[in-house]
Amino acid sequence: MQHLFIVLEGIDKAGKTTQAELLKHYLIKQNNSAIISSEPTEGVIGKLIRKAMQNPVFVMKDKEKFDQQMAYLFAADRHYHLYNEVDGVYKLIKQDHCHVIATRYYFSSLAYNTNNQEEFDFVYGLNKRFPNPDVVIYLDIPLDVALCRLEKVTNKEVYETQEKLQQVKDNYEQIFHSYDGKILRIDAQYSREQIHKQITDYLEKHFS
Repeated sequence: MQHLFIVLEGIDKAGKTTQAELLKHYLIKQNNSAIISSEPTEGVIGKLIRKAMQNPVFVMKDKEKFDQQMAYLFAADRHYHLYNEVDGVYKLIKQDHCHVIATRYYFSSLAYNTNNQEEFDFVYGLNKRFPNPDVVIYLDIPLDVALCRLEKVTNKEVYETQEKLQQVKDNYEQIFHSYDGKILRIDAQYSREQIHKQITDYLEKHFS
């Protein structure tokens, strides 16, 4: 299998982290190098994003301006994620010959930082030069299931509300309806083992 840049997307609590870990261990068992490299990163900008997600007042009180500022920060952190020379995505793939699995990429910015077409166009402009991954795995989960899982989370982030996640889910539908890259859409209500098998079967079929 060629070394891939694999992105998992979906609303909060869709199972992205779980599937990323399962996929990493699967690839390693197949004698491949694999690493999880998610957004926000552990770089300076990524740490600022994490702080802002826990406390939106830290960045901006106005909701619309907050989304715009987050879009700028995510775009800057994304550039670092792809191109930094220590553990950037393309350094890992091309020099270290490693599969890179990311939970979230520019699709998340389009989904989370936009509430109308004008905002969508703005965020798209910030991200349009970033390359598509080799494959997107979209874990589609009903909103009520995600909200039920979020009830068990003590430290919720600013975007983890019913109203926001419904908007995010609608945005994902718009994004992937017109996306022309490789994408695997999975019903994330299946067991984690069933979802994992769908992912590995797809990768073996299309990239072996």
